[in-house]
Amino acid sequence: MKQSNGFAQFLTAVLLVGMLSTPANGQGLSKVGTTAAKFLTIPVGPRATALGGAFVAIANDATAMYWNPSGLTRVNYLEFTASHSFWLADIQYDYLGLVLPMGAAGTAGFSVTAMTMGQMDITTEEEPEGTGGTFSAGSFAIGVSYARDLTDFFSIGGSVKYINESIWNSSATGLAVDLGTLFQTPIRGVRFGASISNFGGKLQMSGPDLLVQKDIDEQKYGNNPAISALLSTDQFDLPLILRIGIAADIINTEGSQLTLAVDASHPNDNVQSVSLGGEFAFLERTLFLRGGLRNLGNPESEERWVVGAGLEREVVSGLRLAFDYAYQSFGRLQSVHKLGVAIRI
Repeated sequence: MKQSNGFAQFLTAVLLVGMLSTPANGQGLSKVGTTAAKFLTIPVGPRATALGGAFVAIANDATAMYWNPSGLTRVNYLEFTASHSFWLADIQYDYLGLVLPMGAAGTAGFSVTAMTMGQMDITTEEEPEGTGGTFSAGSFAIGVSYARDLTDFFSIGGSVKYINESIWNSSATGLAVDLGTLFQTPIRGVRFGASISNFGGKLQMSGPDLLVQKDIDEQKYGNNPAISALLSTDQFDLPLILRIGIAADIINTEGSQLTLAVDASHPNDNVQSVSLGGEFAFLERTLFLRGGLRNLGNPESEERWVVGAGLEREVVSGLRLAFDYAYQSFGRLQSVHKLGVAIRI
């Protein structure tokens, strides 16, 4: 009976979260493509991805530094995780995370996120087929996180990130802050989470590639037609995201667990949306099946359903290994595969 009541409360909360994600009016100018460092919005970790990104209220592993840093207090092991994504257009996306529980002093974490791609041919108006040279582009973020429990039911956490985006010899750098909270309700297995990610200043590209030769006055004869000048690029906001979510353990026995979750997201450069996810652990919680729906309510998104699986075993006393995989459908675009491994001591 208690599980039945908890499930009813979970469904009620799902409806409330869905209402929060509904725009006040359906009209307005699109802001897609108006922010810098867009790689910061790519979902981190195959487990969270396989849950459709509905992870802000679960956030109990090393990827919590991306989804909700307050969730670090739910990590009971020293944990190292690494994940790799075969992203769109032959782009590679990687994440490394290290979590250090410190008892009553809280929990610290360190993370590195990187987006890389292969060398590209340099083309010009005179040589549209290529000059023979190549250039590269990429982005990365290095973060330091900290979280602690304020009570037995409520925790807070935050991250500070250094961000860099580069293309050839030009780059943009900046700092951003993530903040999160997690609340374990008196209802067994039900918790709420909220986070705000990528709060910081604007990014602006600069570098020697922006140095050009300019004739200050083309109508004036006899002046220097090759004055050195720097092109001034626009400044762009970071992709700020507000996430609110709820998760509940619908089944919770010694050998199995079924967790359902729903998140509402409000980005500053896109429409609001809802993501749903579920995870079923069985065989003494060593095998995991996951599935989710992402970006519901955003008709322009190619992201829809995701599935995945995981395996976690204690290989020797005190040492656990976890392997996770996620397959994400992108509609008319190529599908995405994500792999991850975690070491817990």
